[in-house]
Order: sequence, then structure tokens, then C-alpha cells
Amino acid sequence: MVEKIKAEWLNQPIQNILAGIVVSLALIPEVIAFSFIAGVEPMVGLYASVVMAISISFLGGRPAMISAAAGAIALLVSPLVKEYGVDYLIFATIVMGIIQVIFGLLKVGSLLKFIPNSVMIGFVNALGILIFMAQLEHIFNISFATYIYVIVTLLIVYITPRFVKTIPAPLFAIVILTSVYIIFGADIKTVGDLGEIKRTLPELIIPNVPYTLETLLIVLPYSISMAIVGLVESLLTAKIVDDATGTMSNKNKESRGQGVSNIITGFFGGMGGCAMIGQSVVSVEYGGTTRLSTFTAGAFLMFMILVLGDIMVQIPMSVLAAIMVMVALKTFDWGTFKYVKYAEKSDIFVMLVTVVAVVLTNNLAVGVILGVLLSALFFLRKISNVTVTKEVSDVVTYKVAGNIFYASIESMIDHIDLNDKGQTIYLNFDDSRIYDDAGLEAIEQIVHQLKTHNQVYVTHLSKNSYDKFITRTTIEESHLIQKGVHDDV
Repeated sequence: MVEKIKAEWLNQPIQNILAGIVVSLALIPEVIAFSFIAGVEPMVGLYASVVMAISISFLGGRPAMISAAAGAIALLVSPLVKEYGVDYLIFATIVMGIIQVIFGLLKVGSLLKFIPNSVMIGFVNALGILIFMAQLEHIFNISFATYIYVIVTLLIVYITPRFVKTIPAPLFAIVILTSVYIIFGADIKTVGDLGEIKRTLPELIIPNVPYTLETLLIVLPYSISMAIVGLVESLLTAKIVDDATGTMSNKNKESRGQGVSNIITGFFGGMGGCAMIGQSVVSVEYGGTTRLSTFTAGAFLMFMILVLGDIMVQIPMSVLAAIMVMVALKTFDWGTFKYVKYAEKSDIFVMLVTVVAVVLTNNLAVGVILGVLLSALFFLRKISNVTVTKEVSDVVTYKVAGNIFYASIESMIDHIDLNDKGQTIYLNFDDSRIYDDAGLEAIEQIVHQLKTHNQVYVTHLSKNSYDKFITRTTIEESHLIQKGVHDDV
């Protein structure tokens, strides 16, 4: 236990603290923007980010991953806030957390293994595009000084790591250029232009809603959507951080941790949140490897609100936007262009659909779910191809090859001549696998039609399939010839 605590909290502490500080600075503009999308005050998103980051650092299953108020959740709850108010949002956040805890107990995190590589590539690329697009409004059509700040920031972030390895380059850029702005001023946008930031601690509250079945039915559809979207983004982010750090995480623990964190966040007046993919990438990119980086992100954000509020509102938005542009460029999987040269057309199509769906809806979960469904359909189509070879001598033999299940039975039936008469017919399943009752029923149907005018035998069944025919079909045992030893699964 002691060694685990050391590994998850105390490994390279300075590096992780600095990474957490960079993340907290990168969180500010996005969280405030997400608050506006949800229709709430900036402090609702900031409080949620503080509480989520701090609590998930203890409860989550993925060290160095950052959780905070998220854009995907904000998009979902906007109608709820508009019609019923902030208290209903807070109550929905608490219910969302309860649902996520239940998901964790049901071990839904294990379902992540069913997301194919093409969807993951599309997901990562869409993320990079979204991060990049979100910065454009903070860079263009503002002032000439904005372009200067952006260019200088990019140069600092690009050049500094060649000379200084211990301090993240974005931190240099933020400190230096914020100081320049405070001293000399400039015609640029700052964090303070995004909204009012109150220098107060979050308070423990109970949502002021009627605790009735009617209220629950109002928030439940929102809470379920929030829970699913938040969990999808969190688990996919965990996988990205897993790959980036070469470590494994506990996805079911992460699900439970996300749930408990959202419950706590709701009771402190925050909106729902989940893992922040862009900020998690920032954390890892600039040295975050432990829970300390996550904790620092939340704690330093609270410190900035309470102590450095006057300075925080003067951070140039162009500096933060330029930093996130660099993150977007590093997030995009540039190996995709090589991938499309050798990947199957169906995989390329799934990847492109995932990217387009995410970019058009601004919702990562929508793209992933659509990509997974498309992949499943292509996979079913691929494995449902059944070949039937007809050999005629003294007897007629149909050699069936492929997977026999609900999606392939039509293909199998189409290849067998049900009008044969006066023949001895063997249905050979040595090169096939029978997976479900639909396959059994299809074979039973073929046998009953053929045996009206022929002698019919089903051959080369595995023991498992043979037993299924005996117990779950009306085919007489005399029509079954068990040969071969292959399995059906």
C-alpha cells in the first residue's frame, strides 16, 4: 500500500506540480466558455472543475488524468437550465453521479475493449480538430497585438524546451506575457473579458427542488445522457493517457470515481463534469504522471480564484489559445495519413465518419457511438459471408464454410437447391461454426424441406453442435452424423 501511494502520488513531485499548474491555467477559458454554453454563471463551471479535479485525484482509476466541467455535458444540460433553472441542473448532476456509480459496479468499463482502432484514431483526430477550432475565436479578428502575442507564445513554447527541461514552456509563456500585458497594456482580450470571477469558496448546498417523482422524471433523461456521455469521454481519455504513459488504469474504478466526484460536485453547486481530454493531454505532455498533477490542477485553480483573482483576469486569452493550438497539433495523430494507405476501406470510412460526426455535433460521444455501430455492422457483414460448395457424384454433398448465425442464414439457404429430388444429400459443416438458435433453426428448415423427397444427413458436427441438434431441434438422430472435433465457439 505504501509503495502504491508513493508511485501514484510522490513520483517526480515537482514535475507533476508544474504540469498541474499549466493545466489549471488552460482550464480557465474553456470552463468559463462551457458555463456560458450551459446557461450558468462562470463560477458554477469553475467550482465544478475545482471539486472534480481534487476529488477524482483520490477516487479515480487513472493517475494524471484531469476531470472538470466539460463541454459535452454543457451542451446536454442547456435546455434543462433554460426551462427549470440551476437547482435542477445541480440535482441532475447528483443523479448523474449515482448512475455512474451503478455503471461502475456493473463493470461497464470493460466494454471499452469493444471500441475498434479505427474509432479511436477518429476520436483522437476529431479531438485535435475541436481543440484547434475552439481557439480561433480568441486569435482572429481581434487586433494586431493579439497576433503578436500568439506568435511570441508559439515561439516560447517551441524554443524553450530546447534549453529548459524542468519547467513547462507554457508556464514560461503565461508568466512572461501576462507580466508584459500588466506592465505595458495592449489591445487584446483577457480572461476577465469572459465573465465575472468571484473570489469565494464553493459552499455546500442542497438543491432547492421539490423532491418528488415528477422532479426525478424531469431530470432523469438528462442525468442518464450526462452519465453515458461523461463516462464515454472519461474512459476514452483514460485509454489515451494509458497509451501515452505506457501504463494501465482501472476503468471500472474510474467509472465509480467519476460518479462519486459528480455527486460531490453537485452538492457544492457545480455542473456535471468528466475527464477533459485536451487538459489530460496537456498534463501528460508537460510531465504529469501521478495523481498529484490532477490534485494540483484543482487546488491551484482554487488558489487562483481566491488569492490571484486580480492577476488571473489579466491573463491574455491569446496566450492560452496559442498554447492550446500547440496541444491540438500534438493531439492529432499524424500517422493517420500512413494508416489510410494500408487500412481496409471500411475502417477508413468508420474513422472519417467518427471525425465528421464529432466535428459537426461538437460531441465526442456521438462520434464514438456512431463509429462503434458502423464498425459492428461492417464486422457482421464480413463474418456473415457463407460459402456453400456443391459436389455431385453418387451422392450430393453441400460443404458449408463460414459462421452460421442469424445474419448469415439467408446466404446459406440461397446456396442450397431445395428442389432436389430422389437424392442422398449430405450437409457437411466441417468448415463452419454454428453460433445461435437461428442457425440451428435454419438448418432444421433445410433438412425438413429436403427430406420430403430425399435422404438427408447432417455431417461433421462438433459434439457441442450435435448435442444442440438433439435437444433443441426436431431433426431425428438418425439424420445426424457426428464427425470431426472442431468447436463451435
